[in-house]
Amino acid sequence: MLNNFTRLVANENMKIYYRVRTWVMLGILVLFNAAMPVMLYLTDAPMDVWTVFTWTESFTIYLSAIFTVVIAADIVAGEFSGGTIKLLLIRPWSRGKILLSKFAALCLFGLLCAGITMVVGIAFSMLLFSGNAGFSDGFDGSPMSNSLLLLLTDTIQVFVISLIAFMLSTVFRSGGLAIGLSLLVLFTKDIFGFIFNPERFVWAKYLLFLHTDLSGYISSPVGPGGVGLGFSVAILAVYCLLFMLISWLAFTKRDIAA
Repeated sequence: MLNNFTRLVANENMKIYYRVRTWVMLGILVLFNAAMPVMLYLTDAPMDVWTVFTWTESFTIYLSAIFTVVIAADIVAGEFSGGTIKLLLIRPWSRGKILLSKFAALCLFGLLCAGITMVVGIAFSMLLFSGNAGFSDGFDGSPMSNSLLLLLTDTIQVFVISLIAFMLSTVFRSGGLAIGLSLLVLFTKDIFGFIFNPERFVWAKYLLFLHTDLSGYISSPVGPGGVGLGFSVAILAVYCLLFMLISWLAFTKRDIAA
């Protein structure tokens, strides 16, 4: 059973990496993670390795988000628009396993983007700024741990946004709609967080977009509305499970011919 599922995931990965578009996106990600430290080096700014990597990661994480959303939006909707969904479903696998394999392939792509950011970003930062050491800044911890924690929290944010795209792609079978709405959430969540301030509206602390970015907990144990890290993680877990349930119902219960 596990072997069959592994084959399903491998098949989905093949579909992703067979396309030239995927390699172009990964190439762009590598390029920008290398270019940012180079540009900062040319400014002659007195920066240490981990400050440079933090600046690089803070910029390139948006590229990772956009590219992962594109994959998430196409991985299901593309099967319908290309007419290949019926060929996929005639194989001896349940719809649930097929959907789960697509989600697993999506997660692997997101982790690959995070890995590229970490390896290339840190490598070029160390190559150009190795003579500048970072120092501990008290409560916040060491620059290295802060930078890696920022990468972790941003990767979680990308995962949540891509899961939204995955759900929309499954429900509406439209890659364009999934990309548009998911990126809208990514780029406007701070605006909604300002409008629905949990300091004013107690119920607002249960809204998803207030918890997608966990980076604030790196410097403070208190989150939006006075909640803690555990509360934010629980909110994210509940929403992610809800999105997966909606995706599963839409994919397994609806008529494919519709």
